[in-house]
Amino acid sequence: MKIGIIGEGAIGRYVAEALQQRGWGPHAVLARTTQAKDTSLADVVRVTSVTELPAEIALVLDCGGHAALTQHGPALLAQGTDVITLSLGALADATLAETLTQAAQSGGAQLHLASGAIGALDSLRAAKVGGLTDVTYIGRKPPLGWKGSPAEVQLDLGSLSAPTVHFEGTARQAALSYPKNANVAAAVALAGTGFDDTRVKLVADPTITANIHEVQATGAFGQFSFRIEGSALPDNPRSSALAAMSMVASVERLLSPMSM
Repeated sequence: MKIGIIGEGAIGRYVAEALQQRGWGPHAVLARTTQAKDTSLADVVRVTSVTELPAEIALVLDCGGHAALTQHGPALLAQGTDVITLSLGALADATLAETLTQAAQSGGAQLHLASGAIGALDSLRAAKVGGLTDVTYIGRKPPLGWKGSPAEVQLDLGSLSAPTVHFEGTARQAALSYPKNANVAAAVALAGTGFDDTRVKLVADPTITANIHEVQATGAFGQFSFRIEGSALPDNPRSSALAAMSMVASVERLLSPMSM
């Protein structure tokens, strides 16, 4: 299978290197410019639009964020190209979600949702079958991890001395208000009770150095709580290492004759 990548930020570069190590490409890069940022990708076919992609590209990995999925996702799916995305928060926009669904149906393609920086989604999806009564996601980051988000307006991030909640609401509200920070909340919502019935709490915490994700769920299955402390990619302290790894794992599941 010929694979393309959207974006060449920290996550895109990690994924590209992992593909190269496995002999899987990438065979094309869809970016804003045809000039390579990474020398390891200099010889890869580089394009700036979906129409320029080589016809043999059958799978595109969206590592470019919400804007990239919005710009390129519908065209890729409509032409029959499968897409794996980490930009789950973008699906909180009901119009975009419907556009992507219709494009996938018309093109006979599929939009695969990578789990991103959170685990336990298999358990949550299984629990949904029997019925969920409550799902809550709590996201904690060091104060500067919220720089560039609405938290920066609400709080003096540089002077916090104690954990401070700066958002409480639904997963849809979180994903739309924090497009660069709430993909995990969106992943939890999509696996469980949906954007409007998943509760979210976002915390700026000066006592931690890692991003901490917690999921609490109750239902007919019983109850569980899950916590993960995630490391960032060395190239970008705002990019989750596990999110990049989950993209590679998604490709492995698609290419393997036996997958879990």
